[in-house]
Amino acid sequence: MPEQQGQTSTIRLRAGRPELARRCRDITESRWFALTVFAVILLNAALLGLETYSGLVEEWHRWLRLAEHGCLVVFTAEIAVRLAAHADRPRDFFKDPWNLFDLAVVVCAFLPVVRENTTVLRLLRLARVLRTARFLPQLRIVLVAVARSLPGTLSFLLVGALLLYVYAMVGWVFFGRHDPEHYGSIGRAVLTLFLLMTLDGIGDAVHAGLAVSRWSLAYYASYVLIASFVLVNVLIGVVITSLDEAREMEREEEAVEGGHRAAQERQHLLLAERIVTARQALDALERDLARAVPPPREAAGGFRPPEGSGD
Repeated sequence: MPEQQGQTSTIRLRAGRPELARRCRDITESRWFALTVFAVILLNAALLGLETYSGLVEEWHRWLRLAEHGCLVVFTAEIAVRLAAHADRPRDFFKDPWNLFDLAVVVCAFLPVVRENTTVLRLLRLARVLRTARFLPQLRIVLVAVARSLPGTLSFLLVGALLLYVYAMVGWVFFGRHDPEHYGSIGRAVLTLFLLMTLDGIGDAVHAGLAVSRWSLAYYASYVLIASFVLVNVLIGVVITSLDEAREMEREEEAVEGGHRAAQERQHLLLAERIVTARQALDALERDLARAVPPPREAAGGFRPPEGSGD
C-alpha cells in the first residue's frame, strides 16, 4: 500500500507539472509581469544612486534597507515563477543565457561571502540594472552585437597596437630630443599617438613637428590616414556587421518561438478535435446499445397474451 500511494503521488506530480508550467508561463508572458519587473529594476537602480549621498543614507537608512529587501523579494519571486514556467522542461530554462544571468544575480545576493563583502555586493546589485536588456529588445540586440564583435575587435586591437608601436618608435627617433614631453620614451610616444587618433590636438602636433623637419608632415598625415580613417572605419564595419548578425539571430529566435507556439496550438486543436470525435463515438455507441437492449418486461421472460383474446 505505501508503495502504491508513493507511485500515485509521483504520477499526480508528473501530471501536474504541465499545468503548473502553463499557468506560470501565462504569467511570465503577460505584459503586466514584464512591466512590474522592469519598474522594480529601475527602482533598484534609483536606490543605488541614492546610496551615494551619505547624508541621505544616514537619515533614511532604515527605509532604504527595507526598499532594497523588497526589491530582492520581487526578484526572487520572479526567478521562482520563471523556473516554475519550465517545470515540464527544466533543461530549457538553463539553455537561455539571460535566465542563467538572472539566476546568478539573485542567488549571489544570498551567499554569505557576498553579503559580507560590501564592494562585491554593490557590484552585483549594479548588475541587476543590466537586466533591463531582457525587457528592451533593442538594447538586447546591441549587447549581443557587442559580444559577437569581440573577436573582430581583438584583431583590430592587435593591428592598432602594432601600428602605434611602429609610429611611436619612429616618433621617438625623430622628435625624442626636441619634444621629450611627448616623445621622450616609447610610453609617452604611444600615449601621444593614441590621443592623436581622435584628431584632438593634431594641429599643434603638426606645427611642432614642422619646426623639427618637413618630413613630419608626411609622418602625421600617414598616421592620421591609417589610424583615424582606415582602422576606425574597419572597427565600425565590424560592429555594424555584428549588429546585423544579432538582429538576424533575434528574428530567428522569434521565428522559432512562434513556431513552437503554433505547434502547441495545433496540438491543442488536434487534441480538442479528438476529444469531440471520441465523445461523438461514445454517444453513438450509447444510442446503439439503447436500441439493442430489450425492454425490461421482455427481458424478464414474462408472457403477455395477445391482444383481442377472450381470456
